[in-house]
Amino acid sequence: MTELAPDASLAGPGGGEAQHSVGATITAVGMAVPERRVSNTEIASRLGVEESWIARRTGTHTRPWADPGDRLSDLAARAGREALARAGTRPDELDLVVVATSTADEMSPNAAPLVAGLLGAEGVAALDVGAACTGWLAGLAIACGQIESGRARQVLVIGADLLSRLLDLTDRDTAPLFADGAGAAVIRATDQADGRIGPVHMHTDRSGAELIRLERGGRVWMNGPDTFRAAVRCLTAVTDEALTACGLGAADIDLFVYHQANSRIIRAVGERLRLPPERVVDYVERFANSSAATLPIALSVAEAEGRLRSGHRVLLAAFGAGFTWGATVVEWRTAQ
Repeated sequence: MTELAPDASLAGPGGGEAQHSVGATITAVGMAVPERRVSNTEIASRLGVEESWIARRTGTHTRPWADPGDRLSDLAARAGREALARAGTRPDELDLVVVATSTADEMSPNAAPLVAGLLGAEGVAALDVGAACTGWLAGLAIACGQIESGRARQVLVIGADLLSRLLDLTDRDTAPLFADGAGAAVIRATDQADGRIGPVHMHTDRSGAELIRLERGGRVWMNGPDTFRAAVRCLTAVTDEALTACGLGAADIDLFVYHQANSRIIRAVGERLRLPPERVVDYVERFANSSAATLPIALSVAEAEGRLRSGHRVLLAAFGAGFTWGATVVEWRTAQ
């Protein structure tokens, strides 16, 4: 867990005394998705089900899928380039590029050094993070730790996955769920009291390891019902954990951005926590589940649609294979 930077509003119950003079803030976000869109009609015909069955089960109506020649590193670089432009940050000003993915173009080289090169960030430290759908949040935790310890000033964190290539299109549990995409955020050091990223609470439980698998050279496999129950339970609990650490309640959060696994999970978590639906992001209908990319994509869309503005408090939470899960609270202060 990253230590909280000195923001009295996110410093724990009672607004604890500052532990560090430097904090981390999200300066800008960006996203990129393939142009190709695959509708429920196409998926349903392959599965032998009605389109309405897919919509009810997942919440998705259309999803972006990559074309055969598309590369993950190119898509990730597009998202990173947009975030850098919006932040007003040059690639050579970065200290670290983190790419969270389970679907790099090759086993080696990893995605991050390729993406750094495509961005023109030559010589910058670059590394991949593998934490499935929790990957971007894990990358955010790494960025915060580097910045708060004084080892970095600016970090680019990208989540990107091309899961369409790993689907069994006859599998009803997985074929309708997953999509392709990339999202990025520029994380910058700040000595200001507001706009900081709070503690990033990360957890794992290997007892669920067999419920979601992506085997080397194979296909995505998932036990849907058991994964659903675990996701709802863990996301609910870690939401409370992140709020308690900051001395906040659900009413203090302007927007809840959960991993966009499917609409049923998002809705179930919201109902358990009694959250107003209008404050819970759900873009599954348009983008489906792009694994490590869902959180930064959701942030990008929410900001573009005016749902996320400077001064808002945002709760971010994700759940993925492993099991892995986590959450944090962010005060939103992006570049204009």
